[in-house]
Amino acid sequence: MQDFRLTALVTLATVVLHFMLAWNVGRARVKFGVKAPAVSGNADFERVYRVQMNTIETTFMFLPALWLFAIYMSGLWAAALGAVWIFARIWYAIAYARDAARRGPAFGLSMLAVVALGVGAAWGVVREFI
Repeated sequence: MQDFRLTALVTLATVVLHFMLAWNVGRARVKFGVKAPAVSGNADFERVYRVQMNTIETTFMFLPALWLFAIYMSGLWAAALGAVWIFARIWYAIAYARDAARRGPAFGLSMLAVVALGVGAAWGVVREFI
């Protein structure tokens, strides 16, 4: 039987990451005077907002791939790749908020983790049919 405790921990860390990004957007609204529902008008705010939105967008790929990889391949390796994704998204948030042009390496690392999880998950599922 697989042990999914570490994968569950990565999932909880993803929830915390999303909470912190939402918190950052709220703080940036106040700091830069961007009143809801506006999402533009100040470049510093827009970078903080895009970090949140981009992370939400990639999470829709990340979480299913994480759990399918954990179930069909390895809970330990899923958690390790998931931890890489969390680290990369934090790095991405910091880099993007400072200078949008510097977000590339962090984005690349986070997407590499998603691709590894997705390919592994796909292989694990297909292997069940072979």
